[in-house]
Amino acid sequence: MRIAPFARIARLGRILTAAALLSGAVLTPAVAAHPAAADASPSASPSGDSSGDSAAAPTSAGTSFRTATEIKQGRQATASASTGDYLYWSFPADAEQRPTVKATVKLPSTSRSGSQTWQLDVYDGLRRRQACQYGAQTRTVAQDAASVDLSCTLRTVRAWAEPWDDAPLPGTYYIRLTAVGLGPADLGLPANAQVQVDSKDMGGSAAVDGSLSQPVVPGIATTSQESSGSDSDGATLSSLKPDDGWTSGWWSDRWVWTAIGGVLAALAGIGGYALTRGSGRPYRVPPGA
Repeated sequence: MRIAPFARIARLGRILTAAALLSGAVLTPAVAAHPAAADASPSASPSGDSSGDSAAAPTSAGTSFRTATEIKQGRQATASASTGDYLYWSFPADAEQRPTVKATVKLPSTSRSGSQTWQLDVYDGLRRRQACQYGAQTRTVAQDAASVDLSCTLRTVRAWAEPWDDAPLPGTYYIRLTAVGLGPADLGLPANAQVQVDSKDMGGSAAVDGSLSQPVVPGIATTSQESSGSDSDGATLSSLKPDDGWTSGWWSDRWVWTAIGGVLAALAGIGGYALTRGSGRPYRVPPGA
């Protein structure tokens, strides 16, 4: 009579072992189905350059949205300019990424008339100025400061949004760096800028239902016309894309955890039933009781 509880515990142990094995079986094919950046061919770069990551980082900046210099995430770009100029770069950002833009401006050692205020702005492919979650987007430095550091962490890029929502969408983003409120004596002084973009993958917690048919990339319509044999001679405004392509958010790891949660819940119900249903044999009253 004392063996039945231990038998039920052993049966529950076998059930939990099977649950762990089944969870691993569910997780492995699901993760393998998702194209990872590490599996991408190192010989193919987003810009079509066969040199891949060994290509030199940009050493100049554009002067408008249309002439913005393209940069890859994780690579530092530099530019030499005059104080008062508008410097523009562009970079690609995909769904479920949270980009952080960092800029460092090395100020001239020549005498300046007073303090300077530098500002870092980020715009999406529709040229909507994006708010920063945190970071020093505008900073004023003293007259004798040697450099100024700026940063802007955007909201997580969404795969899809309502028309009235200004949420960041997959596509091209623009960086604009400039000095504001300068005196006439400080205009034209030399300055060197360094810019870098890094993103954190937010995973399934940032996934939403729905996706864009195309990322918000200026020039994508022109590219389609050229590939279809059209006589259009317009310039393609953006050619960079993420290393593993535009996913547009159809896949996220929440599919994996939803499946695992369903399997574990079912097995937990089976285990609870096995523990509470009893041994299945009638209880015998000892003789003489």
